[in-house]
Amino acid sequence: MSEKPEVDFIPGPPPTELTVTDLVVGDGPEAIEGGVVDVHYVGVEFETGEQFDSSWDRGQSARFPLPQLIAAWQQGIPGMKVGGRRQIVAPPELAYGTGRGHHLSGKTLVFVIDLLGVG
Repeated sequence: MSEKPEVDFIPGPPPTELTVTDLVVGDGPEAIEGGVVDVHYVGVEFETGEQFDSSWDRGQSARFPLPQLIAAWQQGIPGMKVGGRRQIVAPPELAYGTGRGHHLSGKTLVFVIDLLGVG
């Protein structure tokens, strides 16, 4: 996948639990809990559809150790295979929390993630 995905509007109220949907199933090595991932991703707010972040827009992928990421990614990426594209819908508790301190606190977030590599 070499193109930035469009994130489709999801009708209805925001989910209260983590929702993980494989849009494309990869056939490469599998991401493991606590591992390192190389991803391209786009994130939008569930209610407005407004984009708040995108590695695509920066022109380079992002490499992260999963334990340093929000809980939704720690729970939603393991099991994904390289070459895959997955949508994760994260309720506030699994994203940036419900309190203050982060501009995305209290928001349900939608991420579309392409897994480029593991290691």
